[in-house]
Amino acid sequence: MAHGSSGLSYSCACFYTDNIFIEQYQMHVSFTDEEQFTQEYHKVKKEVERRLKLAEESMQRKSEISLSYKPLHPELYVLQESFLSADFLEAVHFCQSPLASLDGLLNLLDSIPDKRIYRLPVFVPQFCKDFVEELEHFERSSLAKGRPNTMNNYGVLLNELGLDDLLITPLREKYLRPLVSVLYPDWGGSCLDSHKAFVVQYSLDKDLDLSCHYDNSEVTLNVSLGKEFTDGNLYFSEMREVPVNERRYTEVEHLIGQGILHRGQQIHGALPITSGERWNLILWMRASSVRNKRCPMCDKEPKLIETVGQGDGFTVTEKKIKVDAVDVCAVL
Repeated sequence: MAHGSSGLSYSCACFYTDNIFIEQYQMHVSFTDEEQFTQEYHKVKKEVERRLKLAEESMQRKSEISLSYKPLHPELYVLQESFLSADFLEAVHFCQSPLASLDGLLNLLDSIPDKRIYRLPVFVPQFCKDFVEELEHFERSSLAKGRPNTMNNYGVLLNELGLDDLLITPLREKYLRPLVSVLYPDWGGSCLDSHKAFVVQYSLDKDLDLSCHYDNSEVTLNVSLGKEFTDGNLYFSEMREVPVNERRYTEVEHLIGQGILHRGQQIHGALPITSGERWNLILWMRASSVRNKRCPMCDKEPKLIETVGQGDGFTVTEKKIKVDAVDVCAVL
């Protein structure tokens, strides 16, 4: 089961200080002290204050949604194997067999081997259609909605909508973990134990694209749900530690129903769509055994603080928690 489903969970304190996205400049910055900023300081401080309240507000929204929201497609809230494409199931079953191997699995996937990016169908078309209808139905409701992050202004947090425990968690544990165990054993593929799941929306009157970034995950799955759109390919370069002037970018076409798997620390983004509307399901999969040693966002040993709700996939074995969220894990 995912960590943090109830009670206390843990995040690295860098979440409140690092990688704060300023949309005007399409860049991430880190918060240290009031002398660091002049004109932009108030924007950064406002974002830090928002993050400090984020987990509690998310739990409040989830509670209100569970009490008041009536789903359009309630059958979608529990994962059924009929939601999954035959090609996806074939790849999963291969990874669960005694014959499982990377070379054999690559015969079942589209891949860019030098960048370790893989694409395969995940959901059947009817599930994609119904799922988007469910999301649109929720968007039309008057209920408060949390947005995925400061880079994506439109979308839905699936945990708040009640889609996590019986849809996304079984998808990760039963189906994705066997795949990722073969593809990314060096990134905790066999011990993924939590996630963050959300949907983002792109259209001409909303977000058009997504700036270059890396994810707070060990492995990411990005599934195009629809509806109809043109352009908007994803692009990938090397891992985050490669200097900017040495990065070489590769475009990957994003097809409806198809999922793209990549390492979370790989630099990537989305080009603008030029017509239509696109919904993407994003699943940040996390392995506490990996991130407990090094936070993927600040690139340091994590200094953990207690939070509520889902947290960011960290765990502790000893009670050594730093409670001051603003003074630790800061850079520059």
